[in-house]
Parts: sequence; C-alpha cells; structure tokens
Amino acid sequence: MLHTESKLKNIRLPYKTRSLCPECLKVLEAEVYEENGKIMIRKICDEHGEVVDVYWGDAEMFKKAARFAADGHGIATPITKNTTCPFSCGLCNNHKSQTALLNIVLTNRCDLACWYCFFYARRAGYVYEPTIDQVRQMVRIAKNMKPIGCNAVQLTGGEPTLRDDLIEIIKVIKEEGYDHIQLNTNGVRLAEDEDLALKVRVAGVNTVYLSFDGVDERTNPKNHHEVPKVLENCRRAQLGIVLVPTVIKGVNDHQLGDIIRFAADNIDIVRGVNFQPVSLVGSMPKKEREEFRITIPDCIKAIEEQTNGEISREDFYPVPSVAPISRFVEVISGEPQYELTTHFACGMATYIFKDGGRLIPITRFVDVEGLFEFLNEKAEEIAKSRMKTVKALKNVIDLRKFIDSSKAPKGFNVSRILYDVLVKHDYSTLGEFHLKSLFIGMMHFQDLYNYDIARVERCEIHYGSPDGRIIPFCTFNVIPEKYRDAIHEKYGISIEEWERKTGRKLKDDIKRPVRRPR
Repeated sequence: MLHTESKLKNIRLPYKTRSLCPECLKVLEAEVYEENGKIMIRKICDEHGEVVDVYWGDAEMFKKAARFAADGHGIATPITKNTTCPFSCGLCNNHKSQTALLNIVLTNRCDLACWYCFFYARRAGYVYEPTIDQVRQMVRIAKNMKPIGCNAVQLTGGEPTLRDDLIEIIKVIKEEGYDHIQLNTNGVRLAEDEDLALKVRVAGVNTVYLSFDGVDERTNPKNHHEVPKVLENCRRAQLGIVLVPTVIKGVNDHQLGDIIRFAADNIDIVRGVNFQPVSLVGSMPKKEREEFRITIPDCIKAIEEQTNGEISREDFYPVPSVAPISRFVEVISGEPQYELTTHFACGMATYIFKDGGRLIPITRFVDVEGLFEFLNEKAEEIAKSRMKTVKALKNVIDLRKFIDSSKAPKGFNVSRILYDVLVKHDYSTLGEFHLKSLFIGMMHFQDLYNYDIARVERCEIHYGSPDGRIIPFCTFNVIPEKYRDAIHEKYGISIEEWERKTGRKLKDDIKRPVRRPR
C-alpha cells in the first residue's frame, strides 16, 4: 500500500503547528510564517510571553523542501499511548515514522569537556552506563517493532570508546541481527590505540561517526591533532568515516567548504560529511541566540559560496525526497520497506563525486526530481497491474533517460546501480556507489526556541532506554528533565560509587577541556 502524503505537501504560509514554552514547557499553539525572506516561528505563553525565532534561514528553500513531505507507515506496535505529545514518547501510537537509527548511550563519561556539549558525567553528577543485557534488550525491542524494525544502531555517549567492554557490546548488537553499526566518537582513543579501529571493525562496526568541527586547531581544538592518526588507523582497518561538524555561527561556519574539500581529499576512507547546525540548549536570551543561530539554508548558502558554486543550493534535497525509492521497492516486493520519512525541515543532503580536481554533485548528471516522480508513477501502475516479475518490469523501467552519462564521473554506471537496487533488490552495487561518492548532509536538531511538535512526530533518529521505551532525539535531548537526564539518573550510579567500584577517578578521564574559540 502506498503511503499517505503529508498535509504539508501543499504548504501555505503562514500555518499553525504546536510548540513548547522554553520556560515552563507548556504546549503552545505556534505559527510558522515568512518574514524578510526567512521562515520564522512564533508562540506566546500566557505566563512567559512571546518567543520568536528563526525556523529556516531561507523561505524559498523551505518551500522547495516542503514539496517532498511524506509520512511513513506509523507504528503498529506502539510502546506508549499518546496523551500529550511530546510528553508520552515511547514510541506512541501517534508517531508517523519508524526508527531509522537507534542511538544507544553507552556512557555519559567523556575524555573531553567541550563548551557546547549538552551533557557529560561530571556536570550531571552521576555515571550512566547500561549493562550489556540492557543494551541487548534495547536493540531487540527496536528490531522487533512493526511494520518496520530498526536495522541501524549508533553507539554514542559521552565517549563510547571509554567502555572497556565496547567490543563485546558490538558483538551483542550483531548477534541481534543488525546490519549497520556506527561508532560516534571524538576519535581520541582511535588515534592513541593503533589497534582499536581494527578491533571495532572486526567486531561489526561499519562506520566511524567522527566529530570534526574544522580544518585547523582554532575551529577544531577537540581533536585537530588526533585526526591524521584516526585517518591512518581507519585506513589500515578499512573502516569508513563520516565527518560530523557541529556548525556554530561566527565560530566555524566560514570553513564548511574547506571541510568538504578535506573530506574529498580523503575520499578513499571518508564516506561523507554530516553538518549539524548547533542546537541552542539551556536558557539563552535572544541576543545570544542571534549570535550563534545558524540554520540548514544558512549552511547550504555558505557551502555554495565557499565552493565557488561547485556545490550549489539547487543540489540539496530534503530527507523524505527519497521516499519514492522505498515505495517503488515496496510495491514490487509486497513488503514494507525501510524508509526515510522524517519531517522535511529536519535535514537536507546531496551526493558529490570527485572527478580529477572537480567536485560533481549527483544532480548535475541525474534528473533527481524527474526520477522520483517517475518512480511514484510506476509504483502506482505496478500496484494496480500487480506486475511483479523482473521480466515484466524491464518493459516499463528505463532509467537511462534520467541520466546524462556524458556528465557523469568516468567509469561510473549509475543506471546499472539504480536498476540493481530498484528492480533486482540487489544492494551489493551500492558499495560501489558509496566508495566513489561523498555524502554531504545536514541535520538540524531542535531546541526549545524553534521546537515544532510536527517534527517530533516524524522523527526517525531515536534513543533506546533501559525501561523499554524508544524516544525521539528531539524529546530525549531537548526535554532532558523528562527524558535523558531522568532516565540516566534512574539507571545510573553516583560518581562516588563509580569511583569506589572501579578504583579510578572520574576527573582522570578528561584529557583536556575544549573552550570556545576566541
């Protein structure tokens, strides 16, 4: 069955949504509207007054993204019952998307103390480290969700490499049937321990999700000196890396193009760059928010300028734009497919290829919008005609008309890859795609000032909890007193108890504080 498209598909500004008061967390009616070429969000609390903030930094890019809004299958096996979103997350019966990526916090300890980080143990006052049995139960619950179980896990923290039993944890997750495991790390231990990259690769990690805020020590004080060694050790282990810059206005937003070039120069081991515009957590006056706030379109415009147009704003599409691929495969296979139907405002992405000294976005040789429209149309036709066989599909699927081979990178047959994936369901050729391409994306996690409950309802990046719940990212971290901190304190132990049990001092974990660049 094909999905129901989101009501936001034919967006008209202004429109109403729901948000939260940053002070009292009361659910408020909110308005999303256009002003001076930007998209703004406004809400008024009877007790704490009006809050206005930037939702997206460019109205035209917002309208383009909104055209691709799509809702998923929803949750057939809810864990909690919706009472008042976002205070009944678990996942509840109102959630519209499956878990595409399950975050497992292995520890809230860290070996760095970064000025913008939203949590670590010494600040919290306790140590949270779930047991291996608790980790197994969390990933098992997510795997068994219907109609689509989770198949990808991110091990995060704190700094997950501080866990002495990390390798055993990875093996347990593989035992539970997960195909993709990524390790979210600052890379310090991957640099110091030459064998660690190989150990985690052999155990089952597919990707290192490496914090990387800039190309020099000023913008990236946390691991600038360790990065070359991380790259060397991961090359030896054949362990792919995704660079993850937290983008902060006035701090490192002038280096987005340089970060992409650095990734392209190391394309043999770097699989992508996932920019994350900073989430402004905590109580922050409007002046400070304006100083640091940067949105997805702001990042894309900076990339366009800093790459001299080699990568432009027209090359980026929102996450749910790829939903037609899942829908097409679904009608052929007759089975619900892993899909990406997050809210259109959550993220944008493209793929680029390195051809000699040039960066070539995929949109320069593939008619992306034409292909997606074609797949939607053919999915409808196939569903009606019940045509399933590859032989029959050959008569209606001609992907070559959407690809200009003369502009494609040399030796790269994208039409064959698409055909193998869409018609044969053979995903082995995707390896060729990922080895030759560089993913450039951005995901802007919310904070209480730009909070949109419609985004929460469609979130696909979730956290596992020892109490059995599965919780969307932007409730888990943005309302920590209800979710993250409450859960971690309940299942954690005091610092004193941890130090007594381990015979170590928590402060000894910290190699250095990472202060705000001046």
